[in-house]
Amino acid sequence: MWETLEAVESEAVGCTKCRLAAGRTQVVWMDGNPESKLMFIGEAPGFHEDKQGRPFVGAAGKLLDQMLESIGLDRTQCTIVNILKCRPPGNRDPMPDEIESCKPYLVAQIRFINPKVIVTLGNFATRFMLEKQVSISKVRGQRFEVYGATVIPTFHPAAVLHGGGMSGPAMQGLKADFEQVRQILDEPVVQDKETELVEQQSLF
Repeated sequence: MWETLEAVESEAVGCTKCRLAAGRTQVVWMDGNPESKLMFIGEAPGFHEDKQGRPFVGAAGKLLDQMLESIGLDRTQCTIVNILKCRPPGNRDPMPDEIESCKPYLVAQIRFINPKVIVTLGNFATRFMLEKQVSISKVRGQRFEVYGATVIPTFHPAAVLHGGGMSGPAMQGLKADFEQVRQILDEPVVQDKETELVEQQSLF
């Protein structure tokens, strides 16, 4: 349907497919480097993201930046997106029809960027990628092969901040998951197409 990532963005920024378009300041498309091999997927923009037009710019974004720094990276070496591109009112949970409306944009982002590693932040992003009603506490830190990428679910930074902060158990889990991400990025590319996958799904 789209021939370039820029064409997808051009359509997304004017999207009116769901109710969220009426209340947004702007579409929050993406941050980072689309040439990178690491992608983070969050749930939806919040207040600060809606104002600035960039994902993860509030307190959760600062923690994400700290975690990137802990493994020797920054935002120029990854791509950051959300399932929803518009802020739900009051930061409520996304509705199923809103997720369905935004799904083609996220699928296109994954297809064009083609990351080696996708980190899903929190329940909604993890359930979207795995297409299962899983709990992040049960699957965090596990490896899944989805859409041709290694998917590592982990806690949403906002949940870490609200669940004990920098010294809580969730923070320890987040640190361990980021260390695993670093290890996977450093692994050589496997050329054997017959490699067994934990779970394989097709985008198309």
